[in-house]
Amino acid sequence: MSKILYKELSYEIVGALFDAFKSLGSNYQERYCQRAVEKFLLKRSIPFKREVLIDIILDGEKIGHHFLDFMINGSIILEIKKGNRPSMSDIKQVLMYLKTTGLKLGILAYFGSNGVKYKRIINSDSRLNS
Repeated sequence: MSKILYKELSYEIVGALFDAFKSLGSNYQERYCQRAVEKFLLKRSIPFKREVLIDIILDGEKIGHHFLDFMINGSIILEIKKGNRPSMSDIKQVLMYLKTTGLKLGILAYFGSNGVKYKRIINSDSRLNS
């Protein structure tokens, strides 16, 4: 039987996502969905950082950077999108963030007309090193 990464924390994050959707709905832009999620993460006392800058390093030299929507408890990346299902480019984006940070779990949440949905994305490279 495989172990679920960060089971309790993931459950709390998903609860905050559903609270945010229930309060806000699906008619708002992505940035307002992010702000609503932030509010409900705070209400649940979930430690997080917002809009985290991560550097892209190649051969010891910084060649660029990314901004994560949320880094939860220093261990989970949470990305918020608008739409009814994740695109392959959104999934690849979260995987790239996971590989860049070395974190094990990303949650891709998308707010759409059918509610809030989420996808857990595992950094398979990190399993080899943990």
